[in-house]
Amino acid sequence: MYLKPVAGRRVPDPDKGGALPPEGRNVEPNQYWLRRLADGDVVESNPPQAPKAKTKE
Repeated sequence: MYLKPVAGRRVPDPDKGGALPPEGRNVEPNQYWLRRLADGDVVESNPPQAPKAKTKE
């Protein structure tokens, strides 16, 4: 699941250490992250789209 912290929140990431980055990250859906989601510390989001490569014509 891809999660982002709510604006103004710093959410610790116990798996990777440090905090969940503001742009979000894929995380394993476990009890910790489901609780953060239920508490409103994070929101579920879509991962950023990679820019499409331009084709040479």
